[in-house]
Amino acid sequence: MIYEEISSESRTRRTLGGAARVLLALKIDGPLVMALGLTATYGLVVLYSASAESVSMEVRTLMRLVLGTAIMLALARVSPNFLRRVSPWLYFVGIGLLLAVEVVGHVHLGAKRWLSVGPVRFQPSELMKLAVPMMCAWYLHERPLPPKWPTLLILGVIILVPVGLVAKEPDLGTAALIAAAGALVAFFAGLRVRVIVGLLLIGVVAAWFGLRFMHGYQRERLLTFLNPQSDPLGAGYHIIQSQIAIGSGGVFGKGWMAGSQAQLDFLPERTTDFVFAVIGEEFGLLGLTLLLLLYSFVIGRSLYLADQCPDTFSRLLAGSTALTFFVYVFINAGMVTGLVPVVGVPLPLVSYGGSSVVTMLAGFGILMSLHAHRKLMGS
Repeated sequence: MIYEEISSESRTRRTLGGAARVLLALKIDGPLVMALGLTATYGLVVLYSASAESVSMEVRTLMRLVLGTAIMLALARVSPNFLRRVSPWLYFVGIGLLLAVEVVGHVHLGAKRWLSVGPVRFQPSELMKLAVPMMCAWYLHERPLPPKWPTLLILGVIILVPVGLVAKEPDLGTAALIAAAGALVAFFAGLRVRVIVGLLLIGVVAAWFGLRFMHGYQRERLLTFLNPQSDPLGAGYHIIQSQIAIGSGGVFGKGWMAGSQAQLDFLPERTTDFVFAVIGEEFGLLGLTLLLLLYSFVIGRSLYLADQCPDTFSRLLAGSTALTFFVYVFINAGMVTGLVPVVGVPLPLVSYGGSSVVTMLAGFGILMSLHAHRKLMGS
């Protein structure tokens, strides 16, 4: 059977054009890669303005994109069966690294999130963005679906252990993304409505209980979200300046590198968490719409690829990868416009950052592997 599929693929290659044969050989999806490339290019243009024409920041961002792309292309060629077998190992290595952060982690700006290995510094929490959904999909692969309460209880432990360790660093933004990635695996497993309602109620109670363990600045962020004008020159400054920037851009924007909020340093964190506001000010509603259309295509194409995956592990992991990208976009756009609290989530492929870009592109590499190898699954 496998020989027949390989022979069929060989015949398909002979009938395709040169570019299509290259894409097929690399196991990548052309439309998805093109949309990711256009989004990253848009990000480089915006970042050049937001960084006050910093060539060094552009070069560093480009190098990280190249690294992430190389990892994406490599993972696209990896067998999904191998990914499934390695999932538990990756998960427990990630847990070990998070525990190591607690003991010997590097402290920066009051947060202990990094491990240093010689000149290299990295965040183990980024690894868990991939490891947690992979572990959840691995656990559900050979179990009856939709999952029952005992299965969901074990899934909860799988998700909450790394989420708790990351939140303790503290890094609520990354913890929320890890929790979302794991929860989406459970959602795609076919949860019943009453189970979803029950889990939401449990989540509300857990959130209320978690308020007791929040740091002071985290409580302040939550109160500021409810009423930014309560401290316009302090905790509410970011949101207020961001809303001013987006509103002042109007429909067509003020022009590239012509935004007063960004160029005159009124807008904080304009190259990272609040770069969405820079787009709104300089390119206006049209610029934001273009970016959201690119994001929508990436998400839609990813869901299309996930829908074609034949087995439980591939389908759950691919679906989670697609909608986790949506969660990135929703949280960042929401916090910049004042719809959700500020939690420090970057705008995908646009915000300046290192490990998050590489992790995101690695996730898309896994997604393309799951789709490209769909005919050879089952061993």
